[in-house]
Amino acid sequence: MSVDSVFRTRSLGVAAEGLPDQYADGKAAKVWELYIGDTKSRTQEYKSWLVALLKDHGIRKVLDVACGTGVDSIMLVEEGFQMVSVDASDKMLKYALKSRWERRKEAAFDQWVIEEANWLTLPEDVQKPAGGFDAVICLGNSFAHLPDFKGDQSDQKLALQNIASMVKPGGILIIDHRNYDYILETGRAPQGKNIYYKSDLTQDITTSVLWVNSKPHMITLDYTIHVPQKDREIPPEVSQCPANVTCPTGGTPECKFRLSYYPHRLDNFTSLLNEAFNGKVQHTVYGDFKTYAAGESQPPCYFVHVCKKMA
Repeated sequence: MSVDSVFRTRSLGVAAEGLPDQYADGKAAKVWELYIGDTKSRTQEYKSWLVALLKDHGIRKVLDVACGTGVDSIMLVEEGFQMVSVDASDKMLKYALKSRWERRKEAAFDQWVIEEANWLTLPEDVQKPAGGFDAVICLGNSFAHLPDFKGDQSDQKLALQNIASMVKPGGILIIDHRNYDYILETGRAPQGKNIYYKSDLTQDITTSVLWVNSKPHMITLDYTIHVPQKDREIPPEVSQCPANVTCPTGGTPECKFRLSYYPHRLDNFTSLLNEAFNGKVQHTVYGDFKTYAAGESQPPCYFVHVCKKMA
């Protein structure tokens, strides 16, 4: 019996075959695009850290394997990097494609490559330059979207091996995940600001943990996003208040949707990355963009792994 048969892991209307696209119904994708905003909504700390890291390593060609609406890729295109951006969700990619079209007269955006791709078939889906990409990024807690329905992490191992294969010798992989160790121990996320974006939308997030055979199998976040009509164009799926949307007194639409994540523990994910690079990797862990040391008094919200592929 699959987990999906006893516990609904995603919003209704979202595909359950293959690599799950949790944004397939289009509603979560649209509200998510409003929620995270554009490149101006990225925190300066995040932008400065990422751009400095890439430049310090002499990076030019970057593969974004979880580009979503394209916000990070746009930021890097604007900074002069040559971007190839892929995602498994066509509903998310349409926003990236729209941004590229609107700025097509700019040479950097005209050369920006956007494709649909699946981590489980990445070598077939993405044309790798000779030797590989200078850097591959997978940020925003994106990799945790890949579930472990087989119970042996084989899909996650394959996905990481495919992602690592895109990195050239001497190049780097930057990949992150939430601090699931803290969430599993306390039942809530660490206190602190979101390190990636400055959203002006009020949100409520309810956390649930699904245990299978006494092991944490999935963390589900139920989002309630408040979208004030006076501030922006409201998508029809929100303003019309369908089943997943309520309009409380005051007229502010609320969009509710569910996203599910695999709770990667820091030590285990570090081991998976080491295995993906066949042990030939220089691995550094950051906690909210600062070099991480175990036992810190303030637990980080995110762990960011920087893996340099050794020749």
